[in-house]
Amino acid sequence: MDHAVLGMVGWLGRHWAAVAISLTCASLATFLALLLGKYVRICLNIFVDTPPPLSMGPLDFQPLHGEIVRFRSFDGTSLRGMHLNTPNRSACLGTVVFCHEYGSDMYSCARYARPLIEAGFDVFTFDYRGHGDSSKSPRYKPLQWPSDKELEDTLGACAYVESVLAAEGKPTEIGLFGISRGAGSGLLAACSDHNIKAILCDGAFSTDTTIVALMKRWAYIFARVKLVYENHSEQFWRFLFWLLMRFAQPRLGCRFPSVRKALRDMQPRAIFFIHGQRDSYIRVEQTQVLYEAAPEPKYLWVVEGAKHNQSAIIEPRQYARRTIAFFRRHLAGLAVSEKEIQTAGADTEVA
Repeated sequence: MDHAVLGMVGWLGRHWAAVAISLTCASLATFLALLLGKYVRICLNIFVDTPPPLSMGPLDFQPLHGEIVRFRSFDGTSLRGMHLNTPNRSACLGTVVFCHEYGSDMYSCARYARPLIEAGFDVFTFDYRGHGDSSKSPRYKPLQWPSDKELEDTLGACAYVESVLAAEGKPTEIGLFGISRGAGSGLLAACSDHNIKAILCDGAFSTDTTIVALMKRWAYIFARVKLVYENHSEQFWRFLFWLLMRFAQPRLGCRFPSVRKALRDMQPRAIFFIHGQRDSYIRVEQTQVLYEAAPEPKYLWVVEGAKHNQSAIIEPRQYARRTIAFFRRHLAGLAVSEKEIQTAGADTEVA
């Protein structure tokens, strides 16, 4: 026993430097793991519990009413939808699927898409799961971030509308009109549904880039050690986001696909991005990231003075005129100039 102890002491005496370095590295690794774990938990709590700003007031629009239907999401979840048909059936220009924002329901389409119906488009609007009268699952809590659940709901809505059009002997090409989370879900759906011909996105964002930007703000507020938020590369923040998703996705029972990455692989189709210049929740830079990643043809309109999902309220006539022009050109195939979509024309009523 004494020989063993003496041997160990002798070995430590000969290799004391290596032992000291190993202990220092192990201590540093443990410290960093505990530190990252702490701030991942903070980010996870904020990711799950931070509510978005109230984007839809109960009295800022008159709801529209149409034929109520039930249909299935791609995973079988029962969803509620509503057909809103343009009055002039013989001159219908096409069908647009409306994807509402988080915390809203299918009736909010009246706030954004009423001019489209008056201009000759049919609109199909629906409730995402956990919203309105669609089914709710005790194992899934909807959040403001577009997940694979909203993707399945959007694909289900598009497949339902396409089947109705096919049964009527009409072309199955459709448009998508998405607001905030609904816009991201629509962009994800368009990557796999090639019948989606034109996509209008108001307040769109990608979960990965948005969360990375928010983590930088959260770290500055909550971190007590400057090491967490100062002088870090984008790779560090992406790694922190990766850690966050490793905890968040199993806990929430869903995945959060990257809209930005989906756009890079999307087959070309027309996309119109609209964003409020004063949006402090989803900064305008987030939509600009998506615009840069999107294929042509694409358009970007930053609405001066508008906050999150408020562009239709700040510039109602321009909003109506540009959205109608976009779908007339890229869904109906009419001879509409690019200028009508890209620039602010005369501030006149839209029929």
